[in-house]
Amino acid sequence: MSIFNSINISASALTMQRLRMDVVSSNMANAETTRSKMVNGVWQPYRRKMVEISSSDSNNSFSTFFNESISANSSAGNGVKVTKVSEDQSPFKLVYNPEHPDADKNGYVQMPNVDPLKEMVDLMGATRSYEANVTVLNASKGLLMKALEIGK
Repeated sequence: MSIFNSINISASALTMQRLRMDVVSSNMANAETTRSKMVNGVWQPYRRKMVEISSSDSNNSFSTFFNESISANSSAGNGVKVTKVSEDQSPFKLVYNPEHPDADKNGYVQMPNVDPLKEMVDLMGATRSYEANVTVLNASKGLLMKALEIGK
């Protein structure tokens, strides 16, 4: 186990949380976008994006992780990684607005499947996790600095 392992874990989490915040920002910016991409010659509204994350370790069972963490050359705890950024396949919202240029023959407009309340909750969670990882990073840095002072 490296002395910088805790810093590397926090750094991977900071990178992942920053991506989550960027995706939420993109979702909020496109919450009213009715023409995002063309599918079969028809414009589709923006689809909400979601970040999927996983452990950087290939094994995910607790017993395997525990046994690795107590072994002499432990590689347990390698941080997190973004698996993929996927699109939410929930249906679009229908809004009655016959004057809208994208309205169908019945006057309904397909709006993006972005819920601003859900996005704000995701943003708050990502922000709090980011702050917690900065605190861990600073604590690790402080411990390493104190360890260097022992030799004086």
